[in-house]
Amino acid sequence: MSVRTLPLLFLNLGGEMLYILDQRLRAQNIPGDKARKVLNDIISTMFNRKFMEELFKPQELYSKKALRTVYDRLAHASIMRLNQASMDKDVLLVTFNHLDAIKGFIQDSPTILHQVDETFQQLTETYGGLSAGEFQLIRQTLLIFFQDLHIRVSIFLKDKVQNSNGRFVLPVSGPLPWGTKVPGLIRTFNNKGEEVRKAEFKHGGSYVAAPKEGSFELYGDRVLKLGTNMYSVNRPVETHMSGASENLAAQTQESIAPNPLAKEELNLLARLIGGMEIKKPSGPEPGFRLNLFTTDEEEEQAALTRPEELSYEVINIQAAQDQQTNEELARIMGEFEILDQPRRSASKGDDLLAMMDEL
Repeated sequence: MSVRTLPLLFLNLGGEMLYILDQRLRAQNIPGDKARKVLNDIISTMFNRKFMEELFKPQELYSKKALRTVYDRLAHASIMRLNQASMDKDVLLVTFNHLDAIKGFIQDSPTILHQVDETFQQLTETYGGLSAGEFQLIRQTLLIFFQDLHIRVSIFLKDKVQNSNGRFVLPVSGPLPWGTKVPGLIRTFNNKGEEVRKAEFKHGGSYVAAPKEGSFELYGDRVLKLGTNMYSVNRPVETHMSGASENLAAQTQESIAPNPLAKEELNLLARLIGGMEIKKPSGPEPGFRLNLFTTDEEEEQAALTRPEELSYEVINIQAAQDQQTNEELARIMGEFEILDQPRRSASKGDDLLAMMDEL
């Protein structure tokens, strides 16, 4: 697997997330100033310099669970709160399309625009000199990451680019990537690299050569449409899960089920040092809530697949409630000798999550 895949995956998926958020903000008539603040807050966190430096370090891909947590934290970087259920060089051009669209969301914020432009430069420096073989390895790594995911989206179904089982339709016509020849010819070479035979075949499609190469400059025509905002036209977003995905989600839910004793252990700790049990926040929440689903049925279905650890509950520990208890605890703590322990290796994604919490 390629260790250069994570930045491309994060930026492209992040761009798609922003497209959907922008569409839902408009669909739910969120006031313009609040909508701009939501997008500005998220994009500013997403393109934070230290965060990007950590992201661009050569590393293996995170698990789907870890990456989902990163996006969940990212989405909650603003005053918006999502419902709990929500959350080859052409690859480089697709990424640039996402960055171009993201810059359109923050035209009035020069500081954040500068952050995005810095990330553009990092992409150019990191991927500009890679060989075709290295890009092919990145492509294979991305395909492995998305294998067996078949989530149906109404906009894809309506445009007939996705089947009812969640699988995408591969086109047999249209423009080809730059530098690719129109199919229909098989050439055979000998061990010296000399062409010895040609054979033609009917491909059954209607392909055309690309009119020009996409621009890799900061501003330019990318030529490719992949990665552009399909929600720029106001239309509803609906998400459904295929049967295979529901089964996969059920298996995932079982594998990440939290220890039921964990909550009680934390409550015991809270009581020992003068605190109370878990309390849910009361009263109106600041900001507003954004629903990413168009019907209650969709939201309930997605909620069934949401990992438990992404729920937001807080253990409140108050150590100053009982003076006698505190004095006893101080006496006990004085009997302990604290030794430096070697730091345990964190799981993949923990460094980025910790950094995101500090932003």
